[in-house]
Amino acid sequence: MKRQKDLEVRKATILAMVINSLQILMVGVIVLYMYLTPGDVTDLPLARALVAVAAVVVIWGGVIDIRDALNSRRLLQQLDDMDQTIEAQEDLNVTLRAQRHDFLNHLQVVYSLMEMKEYKEANDYIERVYGSIASVGRVLRTANPAINALLQVKLGVCEKVGIRVTLDIHSAWKDLAIPGWEMCKVLGNLLDNAIDALQEVSDRHLTLTLTEDLKAFRFSVKNTGPMIPAKLQGSIFQPGITTKSAGHGMGLYIVRRTLQEWGGDIQLASDGKETVFSGFIPKEVKPQDKCKKDRK
Repeated sequence: MKRQKDLEVRKATILAMVINSLQILMVGVIVLYMYLTPGDVTDLPLARALVAVAAVVVIWGGVIDIRDALNSRRLLQQLDDMDQTIEAQEDLNVTLRAQRHDFLNHLQVVYSLMEMKEYKEANDYIERVYGSIASVGRVLRTANPAINALLQVKLGVCEKVGIRVTLDIHSAWKDLAIPGWEMCKVLGNLLDNAIDALQEVSDRHLTLTLTEDLKAFRFSVKNTGPMIPAKLQGSIFQPGITTKSAGHGMGLYIVRRTLQEWGGDIQLASDGKETVFSGFIPKEVKPQDKCKKDRK
């Protein structure tokens, strides 16, 4: 139902933009026609004034409607990003609840095996259980539930396609200035790009690093995929630029735009061995950056 409503809103905003654009165009054509065509009506100063005022009013209303439609589309995109983050958090919560529920059962099984002196079986059972618990424990390394949930989802994807993942997390990223769901949009795009790039090579290794210093929270996403062509590296963050045959070239543009809206930025380094996207978010957002973000 929610998806259907979102689709209806999207259609409505597109329709409003089209109709108002046509309205502006038609009024412009009428004004030009009246001023360029000789005749008694167009010679009257009052008629000219009325047409000019009508044109200004209609154009102003059309511009306002188009602006509101664009803002609505932007808000819908933000809601979609938040929905994805919430779904990932819910999945992580379900996994944690299931592990907590099963923990006592695991202890009982191990205790019974130890009582029967089946030490090898007990050891094998502990290793299997530990592997399952450790896979979730790896992502619970930050103070941000949304980022933890995102990491769980991406680790699952990497495991399915045979990508070795190193989580090099040296900071809990507590008190992150940017909302968690917005940071998930940044990291999610970078991790998805890295996963796609690693499909083309046999040595599949992805490294995510999270650190901080006195001024900023810093991150990097490194992969051993093919080198990004040198001619694209300077423009890779521009809209429409992509290395994928089926891509739209908007992911990295969104990443940089999001970071810059919060006073941060990102850069690329790519050679024959690895590709690294590294960026930062300042710990204290500058007033102009915050005001700029609040207006959006």
